[in-house]
Order: sequence, then C-alpha cells, then structure tokens
Amino acid sequence: MESETYMKALILNGSRKGDRFLDAASDVLSHTLKGAGYEVDPLILRDLKIASCKGCFDCWVKTPGVCSTDDEGRLVPMKMMQSDLMIYLTPIIIGGFSSELKKGLDRITGALLPFLTNVNGEIHHPFRYKKYPKILGIGILPQPDEEAERIFRTLVNRNALNIHDKGHSTVVYRNDSHERVAEKIKALLAEAGAAK
Repeated sequence: MESETYMKALILNGSRKGDRFLDAASDVLSHTLKGAGYEVDPLILRDLKIASCKGCFDCWVKTPGVCSTDDEGRLVPMKMMQSDLMIYLTPIIIGGFSSELKKGLDRITGALLPFLTNVNGEIHHPFRYKKYPKILGIGILPQPDEEAERIFRTLVNRNALNIHDKGHSTVVYRNDSHERVAEKIKALLAEAGAAK
C-alpha cells in the first residue's frame, strides 16, 4: 500500500487591517490549495508581533538559522522551511510588497548561508538547507498599473532567485471575482509545477 504524501503550502498574507478583498482572496486560495491536495498554513502577518530586521546578521554568525530577536517573526523562516510552496499574498504598494509582508520576508535571511557563490553569473548566498519551497507571488491592485505590475513581478523574481527557485510564478489581480481568482490560482499552480 502506497503512503499518501501531503504537500504543505504556506500563505504569507500581507494584507493590511480592513482589507476585506485580500482576506477573502486568502480564503479562496486556501480552499483552492486544499482541493489540490495541499495542507495549508495561512499566516496573517498583521496579527503577529514581528519586529523589523535589525540587520545584525546574528542569524548568520551567532545563532545560525535563527533570528536573535525572540518574537513571532521566527515563525516565518521555520514555517517556510517546512513548506513545499510559499505564497506571497499582498496588496501591491508602489510596485512592492506591503510593509507586513516585507517585515516577514526580511526575517528569512538566516535560511541562507553568509557566504557568496556564483549562480548563473550572479552573486548569491548558498543554501543552508537541502530543500526550499517554490514561490508564488500574488499581488492585488485596485486598478491597472503596468509599471507597478512590472516592478512587483521583478521583485518576486529576484526573491525567488535568492533561494534558487526557477519554477516560481507571479500573478496580479485587479479585484477580480473570487471565482476568477480561484481559476487563476489553479492555472498558476500548474504553471509553477506546484499542482498535484
């Protein structure tokens, strides 16, 4: 008898207080992922006490892989490394992530080593661990903004390159219906090779 393998998905929800559309999109995303066979861990970052990264690099040299700031920000890299798929869900702010998502992502620095290596002609940090999750970037815009979309896609791409993820994907929604969001999420999972 074959043992069933469950894929784990971490949703880093960077919504701001009162953002009903993004919270509803997170529910649709969770439902869609569960339907695809994922075990889903939605992390609503605004509800966690996460200090900003101090840039001290203790997570590299003093407490390898663990942030020296003892708060709920430590959950982000821990849950990241337990996941097969990590999803950035955020309103797009001037092409970038929300401050909530940015604070969470800054705390994953220790998941890489402090050394430098050449990756396809670029300098990056080598892996600390054997396996890293695939990344899906999902951004929400209230109206079309090509420049903001371009910046967001580039930012997700660069984040993915830092963990050497070549199978990442991004999508931007403009307050679509939840049915349309679910359709796009299914297509996005297939595109990233994260569908079962």
